[in-house]
Amino acid sequence: MGRYSRLHRIQQLDPQRDFEQIYRWITHYEFPRDYLHGTSTAFLRDFGVPRISRLLDRTQEFERAGQKRYDDTVLITYEMVREGMDSEHGRAAARHLNRIHGRYRIPNEDFLYVLATTVVGPKRWIDRFGWRRLSAQETESLALVGRRMGEMMGISGVPDTYAAFERLHDDYEREMFAYDPANRRVAAATLRVMASWYPAAVRRPVTRILLAVLDEPLLEALGFRPQPHPLRAAAHRAFRTRAALIRLLPGRPERFPRRPRARTYPFGWTLDDLGPHWAHSRPPTPLPGETPPEGDSVPARPSAPRHPRQESQ
Repeated sequence: MGRYSRLHRIQQLDPQRDFEQIYRWITHYEFPRDYLHGTSTAFLRDFGVPRISRLLDRTQEFERAGQKRYDDTVLITYEMVREGMDSEHGRAAARHLNRIHGRYRIPNEDFLYVLATTVVGPKRWIDRFGWRRLSAQETESLALVGRRMGEMMGISGVPDTYAAFERLHDDYEREMFAYDPANRRVAAATLRVMASWYPAAVRRPVTRILLAVLDEPLLEALGFRPQPHPLRAAAHRAFRTRAALIRLLPGRPERFPRRPRARTYPFGWTLDDLGPHWAHSRPPTPLPGETPPEGDSVPARPSAPRHPRQESQ
C-alpha cells in the first residue's frame, strides 16, 4: 500500500457519517504511535489544573498503580470505539467508565477540559511531529468521536467541531493553569511510569526529552523548569527526523492494525479488568437516553493483544 493511499480514501469519506472508521484508521494505521504520544501529553496537561490533580493525588492511583491507571485510560477509550460507539459493547464500555467517575463529584467544566485534551492533544502532536498533518476529514473525525464520547458520559455543552474543542481547551488552561504541589506529585508519578518503558540506563535522559517537548505554561504549572534550549532543539529534530523516515515507508497493510498493548494485561483484558477494584461494586446506570437494561450490565467481551508487550512509545 502506498504511503498516501489511505489518506486518499479518507478524503473521499464524509466525516459526519464515517467518523468512527476514520478514527480507527488514524489510531490503528496512519498514526498509532503518534496518537499515543499525543494522548500521553494530554494526561500531563490535566495535571496542570490544581482541582484535577488534587483529586488524582488523593486517590493515590498514580503512585500505587500508575501503569494500570495509564493502561486503563487508553483501553477504555479503545473499547468504546472498537466495535462502534453505539454497539452493545461500546455502550457497555461507556457505562463502565461512568460508574468509575460516578464516585467523584467532578465539575462539568473539568470533564469538558479533560475530554478536550483527548481531541486537541493528539491533533497538535501529529501536526507537529507526525509524518504528515491531519487532513480536514481526520480532524473533524477526532472532534466527532470526542463529541459522541462526551454525550455518552452525560457531559453537557460538548463542542461539535474541532475549532470549538480547541477554543475550550485553550480558554480553560489560561484560566485554570496554576502551580500546586499536587500537580508535581501526580506528574512526577506519571513520568516515572513513562520512563519505566525504557531500560534503566536511559530513563533519566528519556524523562528530560519528555519534558523538552512540553510548553512553558504547562511546565510552570507542573513545577518543572524548562529544559535547556539545545536539548529542546535536539528533541524536536529527532522527532522530525523520525517523521521523515516514516514518510518513506509504505502504508500499514489493512491486515496488520496496531492495537493497544498494555503492560498491565499481558494476556489480554476484559472490561471488568479496567478501572479501580471498587468500581465493580457500583451498579452501572443507563446512558443518557437509554432505558435500564434487563441485567446489571452488558457482559464484557474479552480483548487480547496480538503481542504480550505494550507498544513502545
